[in-house]
Amino acid sequence: MTRLAIRAPLAWLGPGRAVPDVQVVCEGGAIVEVGRVRAVAETDEVLDVDGFLMPAGADRHVHIEMGDPVAMLRRGVTAVRDLAWPADRIFALAETSESPGFHGPLIRAAGPMLTAPGGYPIGAPWAPPGTGLEIDDAAAASAAVADLASRGAVAIKVSLNAEAGPTPSDTVLTSICDAAAERDLPVTAHAQGVGQVARALGAGVSELAHTPWSERLDDTTLAAAADRMRWVSTLDIHGFGRDTPELRCALDNLSRFHRAGGQIAYGTDLGNGPVPSGVHVTELQWLRQAGLTTEEALEAFVRAPIELGAPADLLVVGESPLGDVAALDDIRLVIRAGVPVD
Repeated sequence: MTRLAIRAPLAWLGPGRAVPDVQVVCEGGAIVEVGRVRAVAETDEVLDVDGFLMPAGADRHVHIEMGDPVAMLRRGVTAVRDLAWPADRIFALAETSESPGFHGPLIRAAGPMLTAPGGYPIGAPWAPPGTGLEIDDAAAASAAVADLASRGAVAIKVSLNAEAGPTPSDTVLTSICDAAAERDLPVTAHAQGVGQVARALGAGVSELAHTPWSERLDDTTLAAAADRMRWVSTLDIHGFGRDTPELRCALDNLSRFHRAGGQIAYGTDLGNGPVPSGVHVTELQWLRQAGLTTEEALEAFVRAPIELGAPADLLVVGESPLGDVAALDDIRLVIRAGVPVD
């Protein structure tokens, strides 16, 4: 098996670890060595890069068929999580993404979004038939979670969009969370409307697929969320570069969530409006506006730190983004699973 050694004059390995003269060795899709530049075996391939080395990105909220997988990979995102698409289509695509010949990021998926009869996203213009799965009682909820888990779902998504239609009852929502917990699957919720974040907390939802934007959370709810949830950012969808009341509400909630110690993941909701395939620098800039340091924003963005056993997914950019995340607009090289992307 060919080993690839990447050498760079400067690298960011993860929080607090910006180091010079780095050599990262990849084998079998994983990182097997990290250290200073040194001699390697004659059988190893050596790649000297002129730029700043860092981990590649992961987008934790996409609808991948609405984007461009090739552009996404070339633009620095090597892994994505699809949060609502017809089961037959998305699980097959996720399996295909594991093959060496797939020109795109590694795809993991939730499958369809569980919702109440007639609830969001049923009938939504963006959602093909099968994007939503209507659940009317606790037994159906448990069965749906079991089926999605058997098909390879990495999370269960539930619709709590009270502004677009009915939502699952508290009993059904709790059944979804209980069935997912039995299978060690997180439940991620689209929470939209007054009181929906509190409902998600009460039922055991472990993640919000969007930073809340339809209500300013009270301090008690926000503290509980910071203690028990992860939030996926998806900030730019509220204005696509413009300042809007919805964006301001989301930034306020996220800023307080961050100060309370909440965990934040980068996600764009690719497919929702003019969101680019690949790294979305504007999304990272909004994270900075929410109070994250540059390093914290990068930590939310990357798939994993550069360390032994981590996926061999790497980026080379022209300059360090630790000073300004806009440096991620200048991507020179992408490596996925230890293989340079053409």
